[in-house]
Amino acid sequence: MASAQPLPLTITIGGDLTVKRLGFGAMRLTGRGIWGYPPDRAAAIALLRRVVERGVDLIDTADSYGPETSEALIAEALHPYPRGLVIATKGGLVRPGPERWEADCRPAHLRQACDGSLRRLKLERIDLYQLHTIDSKTALEDSVGALVELQKAGKIRHIGLSNVTVEQLARARKLAKIVSVQNRYNLSDRSHDPVVDACTREELAFIPWYPLDAGTLARAQKSLAEICRRHHASASQIALAWLLHRSPVMAPIPGTSSLAHFEENLAAADIRLSADEVAALAGS
Repeated sequence: MASAQPLPLTITIGGDLTVKRLGFGAMRLTGRGIWGYPPDRAAAIALLRRVVERGVDLIDTADSYGPETSEALIAEALHPYPRGLVIATKGGLVRPGPERWEADCRPAHLRQACDGSLRRLKLERIDLYQLHTIDSKTALEDSVGALVELQKAGKIRHIGLSNVTVEQLARARKLAKIVSVQNRYNLSDRSHDPVVDACTREELAFIPWYPLDAGTLARAQKSLAEICRRHHASASQIALAWLLHRSPVMAPIPGTSSLAHFEENLAAADIRLSADEVAALAGS
């Protein structure tokens, strides 16, 4: 069986933020429908503290998670933040109600959203601020331009994008230094392969959201089951390991409200797949 290439353990975002490649997504630390606070707030606080204790140094959130409650929980659990912890957040989606998401990427709204995130997170500057979506009612150039203004004002360090195409990424890069892209991507849904490839070529971090698709994995093909048995690992762990092998710029952020699931996900960083296994999974 052919050996896989050595697996990079860290990624450097924007040239100066070096973090471990397996981060933590904080969307699920909210109530049902990604709305309000979780039923067990103390458990959420304990999980966030455990995340940092276990060495995870990239936490991804957004002002729309809750809305606002995910950011507030992060500050409650972790502020003052340990040295080296990178908190990435996003603006550009608003929440009329549970399970409802609407784009608002007007410059005025983005300025307001960034100020709110700074206040809730108790930060003077956000290390990575990402445009959460593309708003059909607002020109991409206007939205990115607002983030450039916030960067010049010292409120954000680096600019990222979310839910974009290769063409939109190229347009944005004419206006600003874009350091990351956050799109939906997992072993079962690889529709954004061209974006991953573009980020790999340009050495931009690719942060896949929804990095696990548990329902689809449960119905997965025979090769996944065989690889799971070979590594004594769960399907979710192999799916995360595949992402880490997919590209050196990949930085998955699996999210959960369960301490046990967090520990299981974190163990995926130690799995080394062979080149044959990576190819078999990619062909599924």
